[in-house]
Amino acid sequence: MTMARTAKRSPLASFGLHAGLALATLCALFPPLWLLVTSFKPKSEAFSTALVRNFTFDNYSHVVDDTHFLDWFANSLIVVVGTTVVGVFIAATTGYAISRFRFPGMRPLMWVLLITQMFPMAVLIVPLYNTMAKLGLLNQPLGLIITYLTVAVPFCAWMMKGFFDTIPVDIDESGRVDGLNPFGTFWRLILPLAKPGLAVTGFYTFVTAWAEVAYATAFMTGEENLTLAGGLQTFVNRYGADWGSMTAAAVIIAVPAAVVFGFAQRHLVSGLTAGATKS
Repeated sequence: MTMARTAKRSPLASFGLHAGLALATLCALFPPLWLLVTSFKPKSEAFSTALVRNFTFDNYSHVVDDTHFLDWFANSLIVVVGTTVVGVFIAATTGYAISRFRFPGMRPLMWVLLITQMFPMAVLIVPLYNTMAKLGLLNQPLGLIITYLTVAVPFCAWMMKGFFDTIPVDIDESGRVDGLNPFGTFWRLILPLAKPGLAVTGFYTFVTAWAEVAYATAFMTGEENLTLAGGLQTFVNRYGADWGSMTAAAVIIAVPAAVVFGFAQRHLVSGLTAGATKS
């Protein structure tokens, strides 16, 4: 019987590995930490390389009290909730249909979902802008929701298909034996088993709507109509930049994203790797 030998890492290799990990961690943490530090500095010290000397909340109070930040937050909340709820539902039902059923046009549909991911967002701004203008959806949260769905749904549908492929078909058959129709089987039996995939899909659609800038600035005009991502750009113009207010607003914007990630993170790994194996 051959005994497996465990390869031991040399001290030099171990040091190099840990040094590389420490450097990567530093590179990842430095930008958000410096953003946080700058948000508590007076405007006169925004470009100072020193840590906070005169700690102040003036940047945060200015953002909340003297700008349309609360309007931006409300607009973003409407867009994000609408995009996430509708996007997850469409992606889940589409992914389930492609995974379980064979119907005319299924393969072209799959190709369409895949090909739409090949176009950069900037290329689609003009045709989408013209479409939204004809429909009267410019400066409307509904227009942004529809636009973000065109970005999120194709990718999420493919991702949900990969996850549904890992769920045994026997569960669907048992549902039909119990008298459930296809949607009832999907809603009552399959969907509860798809929580990791739904978490990834929901997180992706949330990030798409929460952090997107190009469409938000192209389709929404007037400071009171902007979303958070578009509102950040108002702190920088041709005449100068208010870095203190921008960093404070960026920190506030990052908090909801961190909270959502905290709730979804335990499902993210299993959801993202769902399509790698098939039971």
